[in-house]
Amino acid sequence: MPSKQILESKQAIVAELAEKIRSAQSGVIVKYQGITVGDDTVMRKKMREAGVEYVVMKNSLTGRACDEVGFTEIKEHLSGMNAIAISHDDPVAPAKILKEYADKIETFEIRVGFLEGKVIDAATVNELADIPSKEILLSRFLGSIQSPISGFARAIQAIIDKQGEGAPAEEAPAAEQAAE
Repeated sequence: MPSKQILESKQAIVAELAEKIRSAQSGVIVKYQGITVGDDTVMRKKMREAGVEYVVMKNSLTGRACDEVGFTEIKEHLSGMNAIAISHDDPVAPAKILKEYADKIETFEIRVGFLEGKVIDAATVNELADIPSKEILLSRFLGSIQSPISGFARAIQAIIDKQGEGAPAEEAPAAEQAAE
């Protein structure tokens, strides 16, 4: 009887993980070996703040969840000590945070990821991590569309200022005529 409960528990875990993967915008699987407790604590805090769920899960359970979602090619990367980071809101967040640690810890390695329903390799995850944040991209976009408008406004103001320099001379005769 206990083995039936264990099996049901594992099936529930797999179903829950599969649903999280299915509904996520992105995810990254890392080999988390070699990270210190202090670094791991800081990293997990960054993940929570970014809305990323980070879980250390048995490879067999992760593999079954990936099978359910249709990401069977991920299974070939599931050996050793792995963790999965899943984001439902920001597709770049897991890659950015995990790359920061992969760059400074030699044994902490990005293995594979998924983005918008497709499996991506480690190189693509790293490229994704190098994309500027959503806030930076928005500010760059707004700056680029604001630049032509502000340039146009300055040109109009220069024309107004130039016309304004000649205006007092034109107004003087009108003022004199009114006095007469």
